[in-house]
Amino acid sequence: MGKISLPHNHGGNLESILANMPDSNNFSSAASVFSQLGDATRLKILWLLCHTKECVSDIAAALGLSNAVVSHHLQLLRRDNLVTGERVGQEIHYSLSDTQEAKLLHKTIEAMFRITCPNNIDPQN
Repeated sequence: MGKISLPHNHGGNLESILANMPDSNNFSSAASVFSQLGDATRLKILWLLCHTKECVSDIAAALGLSNAVVSHHLQLLRRDNLVTGERVGQEIHYSLSDTQEAKLLHKTIEAMFRITCPNNIDPQN
């Protein structure tokens, strides 16, 4: 960004902060990722895939949804690289992507629900 002439000088450091502001594309990408959390069905699917790899049919059965609904939501989650699919025979098994954004959302979801990730529970206890 170029030099900005602010109408008021409150003694803050707004100009230096604006000089380091990410570009609009970064904000659009972040907003798209955060919008995934705004839908309860996607949130359930995302939470499930944080802990296991599953096919569309198993996800649908586990959540009481149709395959078409689950497929639609998986497509949106894949668009933002939050989940990934791996072909196993004739099925595609979905899981959480190995991206910084997906890992951050996993931690955020766990913190919001105040639960311990089932993958971090010691089976000996």
